[in-house]
Amino acid sequence: MQKNRLGSSDFLISPIGLGTWAIAGTGWEYSWGAQDDKDSLGALEYAIERGVNWIDTAAVYGLGHAEQLVGQLLRRVPVSRRPLVFTKGSLVWDPVTKQISHSLAPQSLLAEIDASLRRLQVETIDLYQIHWPAFPADASSEGIEMALSALAAARDQGKIRAIGVSNFDVAQLKRAQAVTEIVSLQPPYSALMRDIEKDVLPFCEQAGLGVLAYSTLQSGLLSGSMTRERISQLPEDDWRKARSADFQEPRLSANLTLVDVMARIGERHGVSAAAVAIAWVLRQPVVTGAIVGARRPAQVDGLIAASALRLSAAEIDEIRPFLPSGMGTNVPGAVA
Repeated sequence: MQKNRLGSSDFLISPIGLGTWAIAGTGWEYSWGAQDDKDSLGALEYAIERGVNWIDTAAVYGLGHAEQLVGQLLRRVPVSRRPLVFTKGSLVWDPVTKQISHSLAPQSLLAEIDASLRRLQVETIDLYQIHWPAFPADASSEGIEMALSALAAARDQGKIRAIGVSNFDVAQLKRAQAVTEIVSLQPPYSALMRDIEKDVLPFCEQAGLGVLAYSTLQSGLLSGSMTRERISQLPEDDWRKARSADFQEPRLSANLTLVDVMARIGERHGVSAAAVAIAWVLRQPVVTGAIVGARRPAQVDGLIAASALRLSAAEIDEIRPFLPSGMGTNVPGAVA
């Protein structure tokens, strides 16, 4: 699998990275429903065997459980195939109530880094990202500068190798860059959520920032395996069923029509609709890598097939009329 340099870092990463939100299990506010840890580890390990060389996680996923799984993965694979580990902080939780809150306070972030190091069982985190500049997204982002200073101190101490941010707009990116070097942005980006094309992607290209796109399959909606019937049968603790407008009418019908178009294109190439949806994101040269989620080993091949798929100009034109009007926005309050 080809490798792309992530911003100004020395990381050479595969176009596809494995995300861990969906495998974080139950017992927290943004669960995707029950998940077998054996399946999760199997999917992660198989992806590494197939050439994926980075895992994206976050402290809040499963309230620490996803990071623990990644730590187990690192002990299972040979050192020569150890993936880069990218994690995120700023979303914290009460251990009793499990209520999630947000903090950019330096002492909180430094404590989060230490906790992530313990769960991952590593001495250094490859890329540490501020998960949200504010949470919910329309809250005050006061504290960005102090937060970046704290991460710079952690980098100087050798606890992290590089600093990234997630869900930042252009103004927030400029504030972060004024404090210290950041190498990447992790924004939401899919055929259904394209608002970053207006100013964020052009800024990242001009500034030389790496881009790690998340929600490339819109939480599974663009996978080709999501139907109305399956959505209706999602467990009640699956956040998508009740909170995501894309999984409900009036958007759902239009979204599934788009998936049908991607599936037809995929048939010509012998790949899934999911691979087409991911390739649509990777068509942008500024996108360094796409984060995808696999809950079982059998799902991995269909996703990483996107790394070798190049959509033609005609195929991109074929998709364009079915893109939803407007540029789309992130799910309010989602943790990705």
